[in-house]
Amino acid sequence: MTIADRWLLPDGMDEVLPPQAARMEELRRALLDLYYRWGYDQVMPPPVEFLNSLLTGTGTDLDLQTFKLTDQLTGRMMGVSADVTPQVARMDAHSLKRQGPVRLSYCTNVLRAKADQYQGGRSPVQVGVELFGHAGQQADLEILRLALSSLVVAGGSEIHLALGHIGIYRSLVQAAELDAAQERAIFEALELKSPGDLTRRVKESVSDSALSEMLVALAELHGGTEVLEEARSVFTEAPAAVEAALDQLETLIAGVRSDYPDVDLYIDLAELRGYQYHTGMMFAAYVPGYGQAIAKGGRYDDTGRAFGRARPATGFSMDLKLLASLAIEPSSPDGIWAPADESPELRDAVNALRASGERVVQALPGQRTGPEQHCCNRQLVQENGTWQVSSLA
Repeated sequence: MTIADRWLLPDGMDEVLPPQAARMEELRRALLDLYYRWGYDQVMPPPVEFLNSLLTGTGTDLDLQTFKLTDQLTGRMMGVSADVTPQVARMDAHSLKRQGPVRLSYCTNVLRAKADQYQGGRSPVQVGVELFGHAGQQADLEILRLALSSLVVAGGSEIHLALGHIGIYRSLVQAAELDAAQERAIFEALELKSPGDLTRRVKESVSDSALSEMLVALAELHGGTEVLEEARSVFTEAPAAVEAALDQLETLIAGVRSDYPDVDLYIDLAELRGYQYHTGMMFAAYVPGYGQAIAKGGRYDDTGRAFGRARPATGFSMDLKLLASLAIEPSSPDGIWAPADESPELRDAVNALRASGERVVQALPGQRTGPEQHCCNRQLVQENGTWQVSSLA
C-alpha cells in the first residue's frame, strides 16, 4: 500500500468537514426540536441487529443493501442497519408496547452495501419520524405536513411533492387473480413505464377486459392533480378499494394545499417504489438542483406483524447530509480570538465569554496561524487593565 492509498475512502463513503459538519449538527438539532414540538419522542436504535429481526417485512431490496457479519458470541448472522424504519417498527411492537398512537423520531448513521442510485452514498445519516397505531388518513396528513415542515426548516424554498397510492395497483392485481409470474411481468413493465410492453403483458395475463384496460391505463395516470378526476372516469368498474384510495389522495392534497399552497403537487398512480412493504399512500419530495428525492415516505401497515403486533404505521425519512446542502450560504466568521496568554484575568474573560455562548479560540504558544483561519471576526484586547472584545482591524 502506498502512502497515497492510506487515506483513500471506499467508494460511496465520505467524510464531513467544516463547515458542513457544523451545518449538519445545527440542522439535526433543529429537526429533532421540531419533531419534539409535534409530540415525537426520540429513539436510538442499535447499529447492528440479528438479521431475522433487522430484515423482517422489508423484502429483498433492503436485504441486498445490508452488510452481513457473524456474531462471534453466538455464531448467528447479524446485519448493519441500512434503514432505520424496520428497527423503529420493532421498537414500537416489541420494546415499547404502548397503546394508541405512538410518535417516534430518530437521527442516526446507516450503512449500505452499495450506493443507491437515488440516495447517493453508502453512509447516509438517516433522520425521520414514524407514527404508529393510527390507520386514518389524518395520520398520513400529519406525516406529509411534518415532512414539508422539515424541508422548510432545512432551507428548501421550492418544493415539489410527488404523491401516489400503492393500494390502487394492489387492488387491481388482486381482482385479476394473477399468479406470481404474471404479476411479476406486469409489475416490471409498469415499473419501467413501458406502455407497449405493459399492454402486451396485460393482454397475455388478464382475461377480464375491464381490468385489463384499467391496468394498462395506470401507466398514463400521472401529472397534475387533474389526474385524479381522470382516474375516477377510468376506474368506474374498479374494486371499491380503488375509489377509497382516490378519496384519500384528494383529502391529502386538500390538506397540503391548505398549509403549503406554494408546494407543487404531482400525482403518479403507477409509482411502485417500496411495493414490497408500502400499503397505502406514498410520497417523495424534490427540490430544484437535486436529481433524487430529498424526503421519502408513506404508509406501511404490515411491518410490525412479524414482531407479534401488527400496527398501522406511516412515516418518512431523509438523508441529513443531503438535506444540509440545501440553501447553504457561506458562513460568516463569528468567533473571538484570544492571545496566547495564561494570565488569570484573560482566563476569566475567556471563561465568561464561553459560558455566555460565545465561540472563543485561544492561540497556542508559537502558533503562526491567525484568527481568520479559525473563523474569528473579533478579538480580545487589553484596555486599561481589562480584557475587552473588539473588532478585528
